[in-house]
Amino acid sequence: MSKVCDICGKKPIVGYNVSHAHNKTKKRWYPNLQTVRCVQNGQTKRIKACTSCIKSGRVVKPMA
Repeated sequence: MSKVCDICGKKPIVGYNVSHAHNKTKKRWYPNLQTVRCVQNGQTKRIKACTSCIKSGRVVKPMA
């Protein structure tokens, strides 16, 4: 499963968890992706979109 937003291209970022003793372990922060139905080119498709794209109105949902 890809962890990339189909609208804006947001993807995981990498960094370190740093403990009090300054031990570093690799970590990935994933975007908050949701599977939603949207209209693209007049067709209804299921895409993975981050919540910031959904809230900003970049995802056009089909009529009920």
